[in-house]
Amino acid sequence: MADHHHTHPSALRRFLAGQSSAGLVLMGTAALALAIANSPLGPGYEALLHAYVGPLSLGHWINDGLMAVFFLLVGLEIKREMLDGQLSTWSRRALPGIAAAGGMAVPALVYLAFNPGPTAHGWAIPAATDIAFALGVISLLGRRVPASLRVFLAALAIIDDLGAVVIIALFYTAGLSLPDLAGAALVIAVLAGMNRLGVRALTPYLLLGLVLWVLVLRSGVHATLAGVILALTIPLQPTPGRPDEEAASPLHRLEHALHLPVGFLIVPIFGLANAGVPFLGLPAEALAAPVTLGVGLGLLVGKVVGVLGAALLAIRLGWADMPAYAGRLQLAGTALLCGIGFTMSLFITLLAFPGEPLLQAEAKIGILAGSLVAGLLGYVVLRFAPKDWPGTASR
Repeated sequence: MADHHHTHPSALRRFLAGQSSAGLVLMGTAALALAIANSPLGPGYEALLHAYVGPLSLGHWINDGLMAVFFLLVGLEIKREMLDGQLSTWSRRALPGIAAAGGMAVPALVYLAFNPGPTAHGWAIPAATDIAFALGVISLLGRRVPASLRVFLAALAIIDDLGAVVIIALFYTAGLSLPDLAGAALVIAVLAGMNRLGVRALTPYLLLGLVLWVLVLRSGVHATLAGVILALTIPLQPTPGRPDEEAASPLHRLEHALHLPVGFLIVPIFGLANAGVPFLGLPAEALAAPVTLGVGLGLLVGKVVGVLGAALLAIRLGWADMPAYAGRLQLAGTALLCGIGFTMSLFITLLAFPGEPLLQAEAKIGILAGSLVAGLLGYVVLRFAPKDWPGTASR
């Protein structure tokens, strides 16, 4: 794989390996959550999530606290790829960027076609892609998928995450508390100043990040955005005077430290807490409710049409090149994998329909069904698509 990372040639490789196995763990916990929610343990599972531990319920600690660490890792990924990786030049950003835009717009339109009324607030639910799940599926295919498509999918999912972060900040923010926002702005200024002054120790950043999280949580902006903001202030320059691998930049060190806990603890716990939909107790019409159909078809149909359509249009107009050694059918298979909207979609569901368990359940059924079918179809298409690249050249 001809990679352009001059600092860490294996960073993306390691990331893909870790992400793929994490995706499989996530699939397992999602299945477990569904089994628990639809068993006699269901009411206990619900009660546990609503039990208070200090100021927040367990569900809130998971969704606002642990997920801030997930968003911290997402932010580190975005920053590293933008400055020193797959998204570091406009030519490399063009295809995943245009495809991600199409992949967010079309699912939202599909959703709104089914939900013109009061449930329109859920338009962003099918607009997200689950990076761990999608890369987990593509990793199962091994050498059958050219490396360029994996990079395209990783880049697209990262841009998609960035889009989801912006959407959460702009559209899913409650009443704002100005004193807390002012405090948060002050902390961000200090973090940026530390970066500017060349502070390379991670501890001060993390301690201030904790303060930032509390302020953002109280301000009404979603607490997880504190993770993204903190990530953008972590320095990417290595420690001066120590060329060895150990003296990697603070960003690389933190990213490396977070991979395993986020992939194998935080995201699975989030899945366990949020994928459990007690559909045995739901009215039959919930399975064909506008929210369920809008989310399910948004992910299954909207994502493919949006991602593939935008990508092919960009290639046609000469704005971007086809990923190396990839055929159109393989691009279509990759676009199907973008319809796996698990973690981020579940997250936006909680923000879109707070305190409305029936609408949340409908959206979750749509997410699970749409993601499952899109993932299976994407796997089958990529598994049997003709190879367009020389068999000997393993990239």
